[in-house]
Amino acid sequence: MKPVFERGLCVSDLVITARAGEKIGDGIVPKGKTALGTICSVVINGTLSKAGVPMDSRFGGIMEIKNHKPVRFVELINYAGSSMDPSEVFIRARMTSVLEVARKGEGKLLANYREITALCRPIVENVVVQMKEVGIGGLLTMGNASEQVCEIPVELNRIGVVLLGGLNPVAAAEEAGIETDSHAMSTLVSYQSLTNIKKLVP
Repeated sequence: MKPVFERGLCVSDLVITARAGEKIGDGIVPKGKTALGTICSVVINGTLSKAGVPMDSRFGGIMEIKNHKPVRFVELINYAGSSMDPSEVFIRARMTSVLEVARKGEGKLLANYREITALCRPIVENVVVQMKEVGIGGLLTMGNASEQVCEIPVELNRIGVVLLGGLNPVAAAEEAGIETDSHAMSTLVSYQSLTNIKKLVP
């Protein structure tokens, strides 16, 4: 997972870890397992909501990357039509190539599509800057008013926003042959309990 963090292909370098029997948020790590918690892109929804910007979470998908830039979604699952988090589905199906994106700048990674009202763009840009200052990113691209983003049509006076999936490091681990059990958007932890991945993996 190290190259994925180094290339910024995740929401944040901040993580939380726990051994078997210890707790992460509301969950206890099962026997024989080690837990790694990454920050989910939904934290951006919450932060923007508190700033007065409602986000419409539309799809979870797989984004095609070429020359280190997002091109288009090659797979999409509507949040309203799935009882599972789309990222978990794509990881289990081995449909990503996050390690290739990290190493060569081309491949497929987990991403999420949201929409905001066009008038809210200045607020979003300001909040994104503030979040970066505390080690939280995740914005892959943001379009212009009423213009399609990564080949997804956008309605009048709306803006498409594409966010990186919080489970991209986990997808990379699966690609490397490491078995994982993912639980997307599963719990809340205090910001103070998070540690930069660089301190765990020099």
